[in-house]
Amino acid sequence: MREYDETLKSILTRPSARILTELTGLAVANWHNVELPAVRHRRADLLGETARAALVHIELQSTNQAHMARRMLEYSLAIRRKLRRFPHQMVLYVGNAPLRMKTHLSGPGLSFDCRMTDIREIDAEPLLESASLEDNVIAVLARLGSERDAVRWILARIAAAKSPERGNALAELMTLAGLRKLGSTIEREIEKMPILDDIMDHEVLGRERKRGIALGLAEGLAEGLASERRLVSAQIAKRFGPVPDWAKQRLEALAAPELEAVGLRLLDAESLSDLLG
Repeated sequence: MREYDETLKSILTRPSARILTELTGLAVANWHNVELPAVRHRRADLLGETARAALVHIELQSTNQAHMARRMLEYSLAIRRKLRRFPHQMVLYVGNAPLRMKTHLSGPGLSFDCRMTDIREIDAEPLLESASLEDNVIAVLARLGSERDAVRWILARIAAAKSPERGNALAELMTLAGLRKLGSTIEREIEKMPILDDIMDHEVLGRERKRGIALGLAEGLAEGLASERRLVSAQIAKRFGPVPDWAKQRLEALAAPELEAVGLRLLDAESLSDLLG
């Protein structure tokens, strides 16, 4: 997540990027970079302030986190202690899996609601049509009609930019493309645009491209392995009953080929120990 996180922060905090203003309804005039007290994750992803001194806190998530609402409450209280004001908060979800995080936290005398937005809920068209190159690049994560057409449009906008800006935007696009498994699509379209192909031969940008593609592939493989593990666990439960902790730990330690082997042995195994022993 670090590569995605840093790229997103860089894009979203530039004055020309308008997407956060559209999402929150608040225009951030400056961004804070402060350590927060008594929070497990001590530094908020994005903490800004409007011209009217309203605080805006945004967390970026590429995976579903079980206790995200609690984490946001902790951030809210820590920001209140540090800056003496409660912030407007939002979780901006950029992952591939469906958004499943709970937005509400309650207890005796406590009720807390956290706004969570899946960036795919945002129509990409206004971002693609924006005069801001940052909005154009971030559109690759939003709700696209035709992925190929959107990629072509973004690349055309990048190609029309000046040389230093063009190189930075292309590196950022390749990194974010890893979140949507669009690295190969972008690579094929780049081959049709000689001005961009020359840039991608650059040592640094070429490395960023490969990193973005590799991250996307790695995330896809991890999601596939997790799905396979859940399926095998469900099959074991149906055959032998509730899966004990030791068996869950054993399954978590298995690589993809080993999981496949367990699935094949499942019908013939006489006991759970026989299956996972």
